[in-house]
Amino acid sequence: MIRLIVAGAGSRGSSYARYVENHPGDAALVGVAEPREYYRERVAATHGIAKENVFSDWRRMAERPRFADAAVVTTQDAMHREPAVSFMEKGYHILLEKPMAPTAEDCRAIVETAKKTGVIFAVCHVLRYTSYTQKVKDLVDGGAVGQVVSMQHLEPVGYWHQAHSFVRGNWRNEGESSPMLLAKSCHDLDWISYILGDRRCERLSSFGSLSHFRRDRKPFEAGDATRCLECPFEPRCPYSARRIYVERAANGYTGWPVHILTPDLTVEGVTKAVREGPYGRCVYECDNDVVDHQVVNMEFQGGVTATFTMTAFTPMGGRRTQIFGSRGSVYGDSTVVEGFDFLTEGKTRVDTSAADQSAAGGHGGGDERTMAAFIRAVATEDPGKIHSGPDISLETHLMVFAAERARRENRVVEMSEMR
Repeated sequence: MIRLIVAGAGSRGSSYARYVENHPGDAALVGVAEPREYYRERVAATHGIAKENVFSDWRRMAERPRFADAAVVTTQDAMHREPAVSFMEKGYHILLEKPMAPTAEDCRAIVETAKKTGVIFAVCHVLRYTSYTQKVKDLVDGGAVGQVVSMQHLEPVGYWHQAHSFVRGNWRNEGESSPMLLAKSCHDLDWISYILGDRRCERLSSFGSLSHFRRDRKPFEAGDATRCLECPFEPRCPYSARRIYVERAANGYTGWPVHILTPDLTVEGVTKAVREGPYGRCVYECDNDVVDHQVVNMEFQGGVTATFTMTAFTPMGGRRTQIFGSRGSVYGDSTVVEGFDFLTEGKTRVDTSAADQSAAGGHGGGDERTMAAFIRAVATEDPGKIHSGPDISLETHLMVFAAERARRENRVVEMSEMR
């Protein structure tokens, strides 16, 4: 029985804590730290955590003598380094939500501490763990496409997800969180590297900007309105907070993203949160500065190339990938994997939805499988059960920082600069 503590009981912390609810024989949650009372007490009550192990500040929890085997760190992005380092120095094994940290310096400090202390350390690269990903990787590693030559990968963020998380929400402003590519898509650059056998990237270029969610793009019909419930244009706005939150609540849906706004999930409670809180602001009148679209061009060892596109302007849906090889190709949409063989002109098709949906949690079962791998690694003291160790996680984070440098400085960045 692995004993866990959680620092940060918001959406991500609660998601990983659900693994313990679903697998009570594998782990027990024995401590929680969260500044917001409702979310703190909800987790404490669900898991029967002793009162003396419930904290409003993770620092108080870290001051205690070590009372668990591992810590799950799911604080906000800019608050990762200090708790991760502190708990590792106390001897806790660490599962750290991605991104590791908003700066390369902080990422290096975290990895150096992990290696110095010798604890088992895993970053929540949850996309590595889905059955869909494992099928794609099995095909590539098994030679189904021959020698990989190039790859295209798309992250369709989704129009209302962008408005929720990256215009109105916690990841809207780089100064408070991190660049969009790091917050949303370090998943993806890591995934590309993983599918290519964790081969090293040599150089990158990148382009992108905040093109739409700005004051000068505001429809003139909206006038001076700064909140959705006061706006005459709101019924015609695809980013309407009434549509994204209140109408969902009215239809009986109170999951993500509705439950992010308020603990009061009645229609009246959600309406009040939209009227008074940050999620009811006009998307053209927020303090957001992260990009809403970006492309990254990469060259890996051996001349393999990859392109990545992240864009807000899509329906909600799974990532899509095309892998081009010397004897075949593979296409995937996060559920179905299709292969084509140049020699036989034969086609294969595998639907991984049943396997992925059988796993509880988000990201196509990736959240649950990440937790399962971490728990097994801690229980057996075998870090090999984790798909990405400290050095690999640092490398793929450095790719993101390199891409951001390339975008800002309008040049090709050599990865040797980052290493």
